[in-house]
Amino acid sequence: MADLARVRVWANALIALHLDAAWTFGFDNAKTRAGLCNYTHKRITVSKYLAERFDDDEIHQILLHEVAHAMAGPRAGHGPKWKATAAELGYVGGRTHDGEVAKELAPWVGTCPSGHAHYRYRKPTRPLACGKCARGFDPRNAITWQKQTPAPARRR
Repeated sequence: MADLARVRVWANALIALHLDAAWTFGFDNAKTRAGLCNYTHKRITVSKYLAERFDDDEIHQILLHEVAHAMAGPRAGHGPKWKATAAELGYVGGRTHDGEVAKELAPWVGTCPSGHAHYRYRKPTRPLACGKCARGFDPRNAITWQKQTPAPARRR
């Protein structure tokens, strides 16, 4: 588990080392994505929910991932320029976060006929099928949704 105050110190140090003074750092309320690089506001954010779950090495990799985005520019995406920049910084992860999500905060929980669990933070507006059971939409793998009430103490 990473300490949020320590994460802020690391983030500010990486920003000072690799970016100009216009860039800032903060925590956000994301529950499925670990980090974000906002070019418009020149701000890098990390999910406070997920930062509390990850160890120090994982958080450091998330920060490197986002700083690489800031350095590579908005058009780089996860392409060759971003990959080269990220590798130069010491980033060793993939292009997306595939770790734990804050599923206990999801108000919608769905299950497919095979029993795979799916979590949504907004009410699903159309029928969805399980991507673990088959690629593309197949009504035989339709997800049934139920509303759950997360414990108030868990939400911030």
